Amino acid sequence: MRTVSVLESLLKSVTDLLDERRHGARDKTRLHALAAKLAQEVGWHRFDLGRHAEAARYWIGGLHSTHELGDIDAGAGLLSDLAYQASWRSRPSTAADLLRLALSRARHPAAQSLLHLRLARALAALIDRKGTLRALAAAESLLGTPAVDPVPTFCSWYSTADLAVDTGQALLDVGNTRNAHRLIGEGQKMLLPSRIKTYGVFQTYQAKSYLDLREPEKAAAAATEALDLALRIGAPRCVKLVRDLTPRFETFPNAQGVPELVARTAS
Repeated sequence: MRTVSVLESLLKSVTDLLDERRHGARDKTRLHALAAKLAQEVGWHRFDLGRHAEAARYWIGGLHSTHELGDIDAGAGLLSDLAYQASWRSRPSTAADLLRLALSRARHPAAQSLLHLRLARALAALIDRKGTLRALAAAESLLGTPAVDPVPTFCSWYSTADLAVDTGQALLDVGNTRNAHRLIGEGQKMLLPSRIKTYGVFQTYQAKSYLDLREPEKAAAAATEALDLALRIGAPRCVKLVRDLTPRFETFPNAQGVPELVARTAS
């Protein structure tokens, strides 16, 4: 929380300087770049706390700064954040529209790959199988494509592990359970140890795939691991993902690990 408070204070100072026009042309560019980055970070903190209106306001503020900079890829990244939020809030049609707009602007192949992957997730939620598969193919083709410019900051974390797991999740949503389960498992193995929060989210995807395969004991083990990790590191978004699976676990009341998991998620 202290780190976030520092970021918020710094963002306010930066925006005050911009509003008061107490800067030269070079400083203006640096201030807008800093404002966009800070707004994105603070927005994600609000998102993780479920304060979605505040998150959106920060991201939209960051978009204004990227527009002033003419930084097309950074702007596409903030549109992608807004789209991720829309998907999280079960608004996949809005997410797809935002991602198509972002794709019309993004230039770096890594950025385009991530945007196509998120578009695939949105289209899968809309049960658009053909569109999902097209977007997944584009995401796979673009990732790793050589580029002269450095990878944009907003997708610097993006890797083949993320591609595998989110591809699996999209396939899961359109009913290709076996391939989905395999890809999610492969992606988890490739994930760097430093990305522990992402690993927890991936474990919830694995739990969901086990439920689709009607293997509740394995699903409960994966979900319990995700819950333990989320509570230990303070990741409310991951806790919510586990809790959202509870109704499906209740159809297997006698499976090993299920009663304990259901009791914990109810508290």
